[in-house]
Amino acid sequence: MDLSLIGRHALVCGASQGIGLATARALAQLGADVTLLARREALLAELAPQLPRTHDAQAHGWIAADTGDLDRLRNQAEALVAGKPVHILVNNSGGPAPGPVQGADLAAFEAAYRQHLLANHVLAGAVIPSMERDGYGRIVNVISTSVKEPIAGLGVSNTTRWAVASWAKTLATEVASNGITVNNVLPGSTQTPRIDQIIDTRVAKTGRSRDEVYAEMVAEIPMGRFAQPEETAAAVAFLCSPAAAYITGINLPVDGGRTRSL
Repeated sequence: MDLSLIGRHALVCGASQGIGLATARALAQLGADVTLLARREALLAELAPQLPRTHDAQAHGWIAADTGDLDRLRNQAEALVAGKPVHILVNNSGGPAPGPVQGADLAAFEAAYRQHLLANHVLAGAVIPSMERDGYGRIVNVISTSVKEPIAGLGVSNTTRWAVASWAKTLATEVASNGITVNNVLPGSTQTPRIDQIIDTRVAKTGRSRDEVYAEMVAEIPMGRFAQPEETAAAVAFLCSPAAAYITGINLPVDGGRTRSL
């Protein structure tokens, strides 16, 4: 099985922590040059040199960017590609604040669409030309199992994630003939700052203890535990590899069996 990414350049978003950072490490371990993208420049400057290097020519870097600032994001992505073609794009960003869809503020929807759907679209537009030239492209969007089953209390997130999934499926059909695949990885409950945010919101809303909320969430998972970021990152890395060349337009849950739909 060919998993080697030597000679490929990956741009990984939300790469300062959690699934994003774990994905950056996994891709680097397969030989890719990795550019980290997140907001905290000082942290990125510390993390990039720590990524694995499997061969002497491998080089890693970073971009400090805010996915909500679309014009600047486009300029930064285009400048990156001009200097070094991007063959792999991992779109990943923290989700909107928890809360019901009823009564959600319009500004929350607008911000979430900019941060997720529109940022993904801007980045894809910047990198796809270099993928087409080199005949190799992998776009993986880290979304949520909510695209299969809406999650209670995540109204804005559910809505936005579905939009990204539909965008990705449409794009997959348009670029497939150019050797570019577009897929979505759907994490379930994963041990990241995002899951802490969801637990804290439930604790505040219900008045129950953190241990009770945690136990209730774990009980919904057939494997009986939350995922580690590295487990989700492994699925992303596979979809970025040559071995996954004939897989496109899919939604892949990585959720320990929690999603009940087919």
